[in-house]
Amino acid sequence: MSALIALAVFVVAFFFIATEKADKVKVVLVAAGIMAVLGLVPGSEVFFSEHEGVDWNVIFLLLGMMIIVGILKQTGIFDYLAIWAAKKSRGRPYRLMVMLMAITAVASPFLDNVTTIMLVAPVTIVVCNRLDIPAQPYLIAEVLASNIGGAATLIGDPPNIIIGSRAGLTFNDFLIHMAPIVVVAFAAFVLLTRVLFRRSFRYNPDRVAAVMALQERRAITDPRLLARCLAVLALVIVGFGLHAVVHVDPSIIALVGAGVMILVSGADVSETLREVEWPTLVFFVGLFVMVAGLVHTGVISTVGDWAIGAVGDNYFGAATALLFGSAALGAFFDNIPYVATMAPVVDGIVAQAPDPATGQSLWWAFALGADFGGNGTAVAASANVVAIGIAARSGHPISFWQFTRYGLLVTALSSLMAWGYVWLRYFM
Repeated sequence: MSALIALAVFVVAFFFIATEKADKVKVVLVAAGIMAVLGLVPGSEVFFSEHEGVDWNVIFLLLGMMIIVGILKQTGIFDYLAIWAAKKSRGRPYRLMVMLMAITAVASPFLDNVTTIMLVAPVTIVVCNRLDIPAQPYLIAEVLASNIGGAATLIGDPPNIIIGSRAGLTFNDFLIHMAPIVVVAFAAFVLLTRVLFRRSFRYNPDRVAAVMALQERRAITDPRLLARCLAVLALVIVGFGLHAVVHVDPSIIALVGAGVMILVSGADVSETLREVEWPTLVFFVGLFVMVAGLVHTGVISTVGDWAIGAVGDNYFGAATALLFGSAALGAFFDNIPYVATMAPVVDGIVAQAPDPATGQSLWWAFALGADFGGNGTAVAASANVVAIGIAARSGHPISFWQFTRYGLLVTALSSLMAWGYVWLRYFM
């Protein structure tokens, strides 16, 4: 009964978020409160357990990067990059979109995709404002590109870190097994955007001429501050890349980097904190609690067990169920708690596989489904929620369905490509 109640609360909340009949932050807080009052979440453990509660690593990673980006914004670097990108693309909308997507997709495997979006989105908004073109299609395309690109490595997407830890997979393992299909999926997505966003591509020659006449170096308001901030950012990025070696969580690296950047910049703390997307952080906390209710009452594990049990000893069927099941469920539940919940289920199935190669193929199917499923809806991955929050604050709001109609299509196509890849590489 508790599982049905938890599922009902989640579905009703998701309905209000999807239809935007109420503010999404209010919705998740009310839903989380109802689950807590009814005892559907694991008591006070909801604030301490990553698997059945709030993942504070995600929250504090976001907080630290929001502070870093807020201080960077004061140097004029985003205006500089926006003018540079506009001039390199000569104001051609599709060319500009491809350039921004490529930058995002190349950065995402080495930074986590949330960090990448927080660095690229402000540039995108500035350049779109300069060219008088809608920013929403560019932001959506970047988020989808980030989720695809981040799937290539161990550190590119938070679900991969969870899977790598559980399965004992290394950075090189992910690069060898995931990168090939990620490259193919991204190339296909680049071609697809030409069709998906064709109605949004408009060329304003007067605006383009004005931008081409600008000197991007003049956009830098404080070169010395920029040099100090970029040095700190570079150290933060190196820290992200080495976090598995130094055994320091990315959230700690981001918070330390934010503190150091405040010190070296001399920024006013109260002014800096105004740049933080507090509604986005609160939304994540409420969403984690809601998912905790589904985890604690056994909804997610029941669905996973049923899907895998249906295929028996057919391991290609199991890989297919994991891939498409993870893509479908990951599209509606944040893929971080989803993967944390399902990883033990997959581990049990892998343990029964006839050989290690077959067992590993199940992990790759699981990872591809969870990563590509992160594109499914506006709440499927952290990067999606962050981008929508930034867009709303900058005056370019993206509705739930505006994002989701593109996300579901890209998830379906990339999942089909991943399925073909898994079949050809591991089962043919």
